[in-house]
Amino acid sequence: MERKNIVATIYLKNGVAVKNPEDTEVWYDAVELATMYDDTGIDKIICFDLSDDEKEHAINLSVIKDINKNIDVKTCGGGNINSFADVRALLNAGCIEVVLNGSKPDTPELLEKAANKVGQEKLLVSLQNVNFLFKAKELLTDYVHELLIMDHSLLQNLENMTDIPYILVQDEYDVDDIKEELKSKKIRGIYGKFINDPHTDIMLLKGKLSDSGIKMDNFEPTLSWNDLKKNSDGLVPVIVQDYQTDQVLMLAYMDEEAFQTTIRIGKMTYHSRSRNELWTKGLTSGHIQYVKSLTADCDYDTILAKVSQIGGIACHTGSTSCFFNTIIKKEYTERSPLKVLEREYNNLINEMDNPKENSVVTELFEQGIDEILRRIGAESSQVIIAAKNENSDELVYEMADYIYELMFLMAENGITWEQITRELSQR
Repeated sequence: MERKNIVATIYLKNGVAVKNPEDTEVWYDAVELATMYDDTGIDKIICFDLSDDEKEHAINLSVIKDINKNIDVKTCGGGNINSFADVRALLNAGCIEVVLNGSKPDTPELLEKAANKVGQEKLLVSLQNVNFLFKAKELLTDYVHELLIMDHSLLQNLENMTDIPYILVQDEYDVDDIKEELKSKKIRGIYGKFINDPHTDIMLLKGKLSDSGIKMDNFEPTLSWNDLKKNSDGLVPVIVQDYQTDQVLMLAYMDEEAFQTTIRIGKMTYHSRSRNELWTKGLTSGHIQYVKSLTADCDYDTILAKVSQIGGIACHTGSTSCFFNTIIKKEYTERSPLKVLEREYNNLINEMDNPKENSVVTELFEQGIDEILRRIGAESSQVIIAAKNENSDELVYEMADYIYELMFLMAENGITWEQITRELSQR
């Protein structure tokens, strides 16, 4: 059985998320909202560009690109698509699919062109009525892999009119109705207002649907609680780590109820030894830990949890990590590539914000962008010369200089190593 999708929609107006096309008041920062959806179990996000002109279109397109750089869940782009160049722009921004508007008269021609150039598997068509389906039934079969049904009343007719699978609008949180709808082989998923509400517990909904026999993309553990070795209190220690930075955040304990709850709701849940009760991290503080993975160690007596830590605070003291009380420390040379780059970058940022007398770093920042660019150009030439000389030691030295000069440019423009590595990860 094919997995069913829970799909969120983000409507973009002037670079921010609004509730819907009719209510265009600022609602959320779009990247923040997309990250929230990513963490809470949404399977796909459709980003609709509601722009009125080319300037706003460019702003919204840039936001869609930022969304795709910051989340792992797949996205589909739509809205203000008037040519194949617009289709290509959304794909270049990181969307894996594009949805065309079935109400526009030029959609059939654009659909055929786009399918021939980028493939049927990347294209959807949105339908608000069945007119387009009547007129272009064969075209849709050949050039579209999925439909987006924007009027729930079309459901009865669709079952007899097309074999193309579709995502159905479902604005009300009615679990019984959703169960019945998702039993249809043609319905791949649902989207709607209640799904867009950040307070909706998507993992809870998925759990209810899974319990009724509908296959969902939720956590299916390969190890059970019985496979784990417990300590003398019947608990298993859990080491919690940030899934992006690998920083160790905290140590806690699970009993069977906490283990099962964590898997069911997708939020780290522990057994509080001091209160002797179930404890879902962040329910009171807001610093929720969304599960990315759970892994048992070689002896099956410890769990490593990789999480998305909301708010960047894991410790009740307000610290990022609970591990900050030094016992002993031997000086050593940090050789972890990203840590070295981040340390040097942070040193530059600190001096840019707090200039020092007689410092070459401060002097370069004061000289400005032109001198930074001149030095980057000079260092790039030195890299080329070292490579031509076939001297590996010299090449390492010059490449290190070149990267260091690039960090001045990053600092000047507020670009972080996280942004760079995220961009590289998209390649």
